Amino acid sequence: MTDIDHLKALVRSVPDFPVPGILFYDVTTLLKDRKGFATLVDALAEQYVDHNADLVLGIEARGFIFGPALAYRLGAGFVPVRKPGKLPAETIAADYELEYGNNRLEIHTDAVRPGQRVIIVDDLLATGGTAAATVELVTALGGEVIGLGFVIELDFLHGRDKLAGHDVFSLLRYDDTSE
Repeated sequence: MTDIDHLKALVRSVPDFPVPGILFYDVTTLLKDRKGFATLVDALAEQYVDHNADLVLGIEARGFIFGPALAYRLGAGFVPVRKPGKLPAETIAADYELEYGNNRLEIHTDAVRPGQRVIIVDDLLATGGTAAATVELVTALGGEVIGLGFVIELDFLHGRDKLAGHDVFSLLRYDDTSE
C-alpha cells in the first residue's frame, strides 16, 4: 500500500502560480526524492500492470516525466502529446480549456494505430480539459483509451466529470485549495 500522506508531504504548494488565485501543486519536490519518485511510478504501474497497454501517452510537460517511466514498467511504447508547433511531422490537434485559459494539444498522425490500447498519463487532473482533449486525439486516430493516470487530482474542480466512461486513477487527491 502506498503511503499517500508521505507522498503528499513531498508536494510543494505554490500560491498564485501561474496566475493570481491559483494554488499550484508542484511535483518537482516529489521528483527529487528518490523513494517518493519510485513509490509514485510503482503505484502507477501497479494500477495498470494487467491492462495490456500498447502505448503510454504523456501530456506536455510533466506527463513526459511519468509517461516514459510507466511505459518502461509496462513494456509499452511512449508517445508525447505536445503543445502547438513542437512536433516535427504531420499532426492533428484538439483545443481545450484550462482553469485559467485556453490551449491546444497536438499528436503525430502516425503516433497511434487503430486498435492500439492506450494509457494517458499526466501530473494533474484539474478541470479535465487537457485529458479530454488527449482522449479526443487518441479516438480520432482509432486508438482505445484504456486508462487515464494522474499523480494529483483536484476533486473540487470536477475534472473527472469530463472523462465519464473512462477508467480514471489518481494517486493523490485534494478536496479543496487549503490542502
